[in-house]
Amino acid sequence: MANFFDTSIEFLKGVGPQRATLLQKELKLFTYGDLIQQYPFRYEDRTKFYEIKEVSEAMPHVQIKGKIIRFEMIGGGRKKRLVAHFEDGTGKLELVWFQGINWILDKIKPGIEYIVFGKPNRFGRTISIAHPEVEPVTISKEKKGFLQPVYPLTEKLRSKYLDNRFLVKLQRELLTMAINHIRETLPDELLEKQRLISKKDALINIHFPKTHQLLAAAQQRLKFEELFYIQLRLIKMKLVRQEKFKGIVFNDVSILTSFYEKHLPFPLTGAQKRVIREIYADMKSGRQMNRLLQGDVGSGKTIVAFICMLLVIGSDAQAALMAPTEILAQQHYANLKKYADLMGLSISLLTGSTKKKARTELHYRLETGELKILIGTHALIEDGVKFNRLGLAVIDEQHRFGVAQRSKLWQKNKNVYPHVLVMTATPIPRTLAMTLYGDLEISVIDELPKGRKPIKTTHQYDSHRLQINEFMRQQIAAGRQIYIVYPLIEESEKLDLKHLMDGYESVARAFPEVPISILHGKMKPDAKEFEMGRFVKGETKIMVATTVIEVGVDVPNASVMIIESAERFGLSQLHQLRGRVGRGADQSYCILVTDYKLSADSKIRLNTMVKTNNGFEIAETDLKLRGPGDLMGTQQSGALDLLIADLSKDGLLLQQARDQATWILEKDPDLQLPQHHVIKTQIESLRKTVVNWSRIS
Repeated sequence: MANFFDTSIEFLKGVGPQRATLLQKELKLFTYGDLIQQYPFRYEDRTKFYEIKEVSEAMPHVQIKGKIIRFEMIGGGRKKRLVAHFEDGTGKLELVWFQGINWILDKIKPGIEYIVFGKPNRFGRTISIAHPEVEPVTISKEKKGFLQPVYPLTEKLRSKYLDNRFLVKLQRELLTMAINHIRETLPDELLEKQRLISKKDALINIHFPKTHQLLAAAQQRLKFEELFYIQLRLIKMKLVRQEKFKGIVFNDVSILTSFYEKHLPFPLTGAQKRVIREIYADMKSGRQMNRLLQGDVGSGKTIVAFICMLLVIGSDAQAALMAPTEILAQQHYANLKKYADLMGLSISLLTGSTKKKARTELHYRLETGELKILIGTHALIEDGVKFNRLGLAVIDEQHRFGVAQRSKLWQKNKNVYPHVLVMTATPIPRTLAMTLYGDLEISVIDELPKGRKPIKTTHQYDSHRLQINEFMRQQIAAGRQIYIVYPLIEESEKLDLKHLMDGYESVARAFPEVPISILHGKMKPDAKEFEMGRFVKGETKIMVATTVIEVGVDVPNASVMIIESAERFGLSQLHQLRGRVGRGADQSYCILVTDYKLSADSKIRLNTMVKTNNGFEIAETDLKLRGPGDLMGTQQSGALDLLIADLSKDGLLLQQARDQATWILEKDPDLQLPQHHVIKTQIESLRKTVVNWSRIS
């Protein structure tokens, strides 16, 4: 028998084929299951009636009882509007309609008592409510207040009169039919442990709560279930992989010890040592390592990666590091070659620009095992690149690579998967990391090397341009270099370029004696390389650029970062850009330039940047401001299919869900116990394409 919740939405009373097409297109509602899980995003409190004398424009919405005294038509053409004069014995206000006037005049009559609901506004001395909800007073409605659900809508739906009232009606209709089809999707032991209400009660009270307490209980139940099934899936993936993929055992530390004692140019931080211990434990465990290494810009992830490579090379295997851009691969190569040369280890670079002759020789040395370390771009995953025995694959800036690209690299071995270390300089909030990368082990370098001076960040307005220019002159005179970054205005590439070129010209006018570089996404790769090369060598003193430098090269002498129109950037992007300076021993500065008109969110972002250099603190604020969707990057867009939970607010619930999922899978990994039958049924009943296992089925 076909599942009730798989029924097409067009068969629901009041929908039909045309409305179904609209609901599918506008709200992605295809089935009964989609509709019942279209949860309200807020609730209007209809438990209280106001008197007109209490009403003010500051109120978000009001509910009033009263009568329409008379109608009045005002204006003509596009400005035509219908005004109803409404009073309740304590005062008067106006109800206004700009559309559907004939329908209103037909349905609503003067002298009858109505309940009116809407947002009050003030025009001069008059309070008015535009397009209110109006319904006749009945004894039941007068006595029984309620929390009105408010559902997401689009302008297209509103223009077809498919408003919130229509969706409320559909949900009531569906719930009445669905009540005997809703089965429990969590085991009794979990419901008891977490003090959760049943699935049936949760669905009734999420749509039509009688009280605020019942609404809170419904939200708690549905959020927990959603997070529980996401964590269950991730932990199960991890357990399966650990069973399935045995790892090469690396426990020879002789080369590593030699490097540590004789050649390490600076002492490691406590966080770096802790992370190396975690990685070493993985590598000698006999299981394939899949670990995410998080660390702020400049926290020393690269040296950790090199030390882990030495572990592998000590047992006669090879290591590879894949970076997202050629320029970044070259930088990694230059940094690691210094250490490899000290240890007498062979290291090479492979990018799209590597000449054919050099490539052929490199392929041969790699296949014979003579070449120990290979650094490169996605050129590493080409079919012609064959390793003798790849022991460790390091992937830098993982959000720039898709899952398919990453897996291609670790499938380079025929018999056994290499250990995988994924690095990111984008600090990820804990809740997000647990959800996106719950199948990976996570290591965090949360300490900067000693002696690093924190970057001084200030917020300046456009009007302070002369002072900013004077400060730049002082820094250039002291031998420093400067980045000036302009935002990308996505709507128009032409505007972007114009914006940048205007900026370049004004900088050139202000600093006629100073050599300036320019860098943007429309330039050819070799032109980019040339300009960046000039800046690295110190031939130019100012680099005017777009965000192409966000993931870029270290220039220790660059000590000033000026970000123009800083309000247009997200927090994590501002933090990434700021990380381009502060690489040397000198004091570095970041200046955020904006005009005076700033939104509340922009002010929070700028204040956060001025207040802290801590990437994890910044990431948490970013999560609260933007929500998880925007922080994930395109590769992980399927990993978060959240219907109701909010990672910025539900961190504690997420931890509880993960603990419970771990506890269940540890004692019953295949979910064979009778009490876990309900979990197994829920997982098996869902389509493979649906990521969110809490979805109704």
